[in-house]
Amino acid sequence: MPSITLPPPSEAGLQHSKALQNTIQARINAAGGWISFADFMEATLYTPGMGYYSAGATKLGYAGDFVTAPEISSLFGKTMAQQAVQVFELIGYSDILEFGAGSGKLALDLLLELEQLNHLPRQYFILEVSADLQQRQRELFEKCAPHLISLVQWLTSLPHEFNGLILANEVLDAMPVHLVIWQDHHLYERGVTWDQQNFEWQDRPLIAGELFEIAQALPPFKEAMNHDPFRYLSEISLANRHFMRSLAQILHRGMILLIDYGFGQSEYYHPQRNQGTLMCHYRHHVHDDPFYLPGLQDITSHVNFSAINEVALASDLQLLGYTTQANLLINCGITEVLSRTPADIPHQYLPLANQLQRLVSPAEMGELFKAIAYGRGINQPLIGFTRGDKRRLL
Repeated sequence: MPSITLPPPSEAGLQHSKALQNTIQARINAAGGWISFADFMEATLYTPGMGYYSAGATKLGYAGDFVTAPEISSLFGKTMAQQAVQVFELIGYSDILEFGAGSGKLALDLLLELEQLNHLPRQYFILEVSADLQQRQRELFEKCAPHLISLVQWLTSLPHEFNGLILANEVLDAMPVHLVIWQDHHLYERGVTWDQQNFEWQDRPLIAGELFEIAQALPPFKEAMNHDPFRYLSEISLANRHFMRSLAQILHRGMILLIDYGFGQSEYYHPQRNQGTLMCHYRHHVHDDPFYLPGLQDITSHVNFSAINEVALASDLQLLGYTTQANLLINCGITEVLSRTPADIPHQYLPLANQLQRLVSPAEMGELFKAIAYGRGINQPLIGFTRGDKRRLL
């Protein structure tokens, strides 16, 4: 149980969580009594019709469990439109492909702003595996911009080839992670078992395979070999790596823009971060118990941007920039977007100014959230990365 007091779920929520718990329990039994945490996380978030992102409860926004940048302010999407226009002009293609569009707010704000700028894309693709979220996105467009809905096409799998702008805002952090323990001179993988009443942790030796090879190359392994006693727990995302390889395979000409919270490798595996970065979000409360109410809470991990970069470069993508969310938004002109609202109309201006502060303040999202861009066929500097370069931290 979490160490903090959380709002109680409804009876229907409890029944839903219990049903998913039984499904995961059966999966553990079928696997011989143990599954990796990555498999557990995938099941809790994405089991069709039952997982957190696959069921019908509200996830994003103030009525849900957490708030993303597009939910905080339309300034985010409007500002991203400025970067989109530059990419369209540089590559000669104007399609957009967004992953995990959530409520659809980023897509809506982007398209409305691009319409104002006379740069509407030829097509706006949304790859959304959740039928529930896909329906919510449709309803948002039908309510707020029905004249633009013809531009939006929903996908459930990657296209074979893509030219244009690929967007993923807070997608990487929701991909399953493996939990690895570097202890003394050994490696272990932390997995999940069922003890007849509850999910329990169980560690098993990690001795071979892709996960083992990656773990051996990370900073905690060297520390474990040189210090005794030593113990360090953290995450490794094979899913993030596979995702980047997939994007590299389909991108022919264009840009990939990833925005998420995380660090470069040296900071990610800092000696003081020896319990990892795993977090759970429930009704705007943050805690560290992923076994609490499966299906009713989000489970996330910070992103290791150095790992993303290693895979991207090995896949012949060009690194176009790495900076903080604050720098990205300021470089793309978020203050100019705000200035369209007259400051002498305080009931309109002040809420937007407060929203801008949340997006760029180091104490809010500005520094923890990073933006990283890759491309093919782009030979000019991107406006979003003109100042505040952080590539040395990768």
